[in-house]
Amino acid sequence: MAGFGFALSAYLLWGVLPLYMKLVSHIPAVEVVAHRVIWSIPIAGLVLILLSRTGDIKTALMTPRTLAMGCLTAGLVSVNWGIYVWSITSGNALEAALGYYINPIFSVFLGFALLGERLKPMQWAAVALAFAAVVVLTLDAGRLPLAALGLTVTWGFYAFFKKSLPIGPNQGFLLEVLILAIPALGYWAYLGGTGAGHFGSDTWLLLGCGVVTAIPLMLYANGAKGLRLTTIAIMQYIAPTMIFLVAVFVFGEPFGQARAIAFPMIWAALVLYSMSMWRGRG
Repeated sequence: MAGFGFALSAYLLWGVLPLYMKLVSHIPAVEVVAHRVIWSIPIAGLVLILLSRTGDIKTALMTPRTLAMGCLTAGLVSVNWGIYVWSITSGNALEAALGYYINPIFSVFLGFALLGERLKPMQWAAVALAFAAVVVLTLDAGRLPLAALGLTVTWGFYAFFKKSLPIGPNQGFLLEVLILAIPALGYWAYLGGTGAGHFGSDTWLLLGCGVVTAIPLMLYANGAKGLRLTTIAIMQYIAPTMIFLVAVFVFGEPFGQARAIAFPMIWAALVLYSMSMWRGRG
């Protein structure tokens, strides 16, 4: 039951995260990501100190294979954060919702493409519907929904490679932000030197970026360990649904005819995906 509470808390926090990101919409996305990294470190570090697991980080930093895998997952999650922040702050929160809706279907496709897993008919139908929805949006806009696809691909590969990181989820998160701290601190120093940074005028907002980044990720990591895959598969729709509602009813983003066609196609794909998961459980 504790695992469910942790995971639910994480998804609810991710669902309202756009409201916080909108507060920093006047700050460049790269600067926001840099502060998400920097101020996540003390929070993640404190958790490991309380759990007496700091030795795992020392071992990981001295193990070339673990360090290399950590660099890969750190790179993927930083790009994901950057696209997400840009999407919210530039008035494209609906694309963020779309990206995270498509993600579980993309993960199923990754299993087929990279691991040779066989897809069930319902899963193939879900993949086809998701692809068709992207085609509808592309034809309407005259371009690919790059932000949505970027979020889908980076998070999908992040989750895929994260499974190969041979340390616990809390330790893995701290390893990633420690790796990212090198460019993040360098960029912060550059902004300070050129007078282009926002830390002096928006100190508390940027400090808070660490809290809103680290806490839900660590809650999710600890919650997912004790839950069935089918439970997580259904719960992961909570955050994009909340992002969708915030985008339409709070931010007032336009929900035109193409989106009115594409989003129901995605929702239908997710129903098929969920049904295939539940049947597989039996």
